[in-house]
This record gives sequence, structure tokens and C-alpha cells, in this order.
Amino acid sequence: MADDPLFFVVAAACIGVLVILMVGIGGFTKGGEFNRKHANKLMRMRLWAQLGAVVLILLFVWLRRGG
Repeated sequence: MADDPLFFVVAAACIGVLVILMVGIGGFTKGGEFNRKHANKLMRMRLWAQLGAVVLILLFVWLRRGG
């Protein structure tokens, strides 16, 4: 599995979702101007990143099963 380049793309997508989530949670807990300005944008970015990650995971599983 570690020699498959798609695995690294899937892992990077998951890490990207995690980073966006952590920035959003950090902004939410801190509050203030950053949260007012960027909260909705971060939520939309996280949702799109999650969609991309799920699609990549499904593609990876499908290709690994011999699809």
C-alpha cells in the first residue's frame, strides 16, 4: 500500500481536511475578528475538502479491489 501514489494523495487529502478543521476550531474557540471574518469560508472549505477526500478514498478502494 505504501508504494501506491494514490495512497499518498488520499493521506494528503485527509491531512488537509484535518488542518482546515483545526484552524476552524481554533478560530471558533478564540472568537473575535478572525472568527467573524473566516468561519463560514473555513466551513465551506472543509466540506469541499471532505468531499474530495471521500471521493479519493472510494476511488482508492475501488481500484484496489480490481475495479
